[in-house]
Amino acid sequence: MNRMPRLFLFVATLAAVPGQAVAAGMPQLRFNDHLVIGQVVWGAAIFIGFYLVLSRSALPKVERVLTNRRNRIQNDLDVARRAKAEADAASAELQKARHDAAAQARANVERIQNEARATAEAHAQAAAKRLEAEIAQAEERIAQSRNTALASLPDIATQTAQTVVGRLLGTDASTAQGTAISDAVARAQA
Repeated sequence: MNRMPRLFLFVATLAAVPGQAVAAGMPQLRFNDHLVIGQVVWGAAIFIGFYLVLSRSALPKVERVLTNRRNRIQNDLDVARRAKAEADAASAELQKARHDAAAQARANVERIQNEARATAEAHAQAAAKRLEAEIAQAEERIAQSRNTALASLPDIATQTAQTVVGRLLGTDASTAQGTAISDAVARAQA
């Protein structure tokens, strides 16, 4: 929008120049002069010749330079794309390796926990069996002690009764009294 007035002023100025130049007497703009036409023809011939020389010699070199530059840029882009693809693949492989390592670590931890749990259960079972055996042995010893105590009870009762009778009577209990006391204790147990 802002360019339109400037463009209009530029075109108006160019359109006004030939009229003013002719009016001012500029000789290069007098196209009815045969020298100006000769200059234009020679200028066009020189321009065409210069164009042909440049198009045959310099422009192909420039074109080769541009083509080489374009190819080099394309090759660099291809190398960069391959490097990016390789980096992406390496990153994906790293992620996979990290995931696999984490899974393996979890499996190892779980295996170690299971082994520790099994070892603890085995130790607990062995301890339980050992305690059961010790309890059984202790119960057997208690039963033997009780039986021994119960077996010796008549003798203790007889001796106690003889001692009590002897103290009551003031003499030692005779064998006949001891036998009677033993019989009385045996009857009391039955």
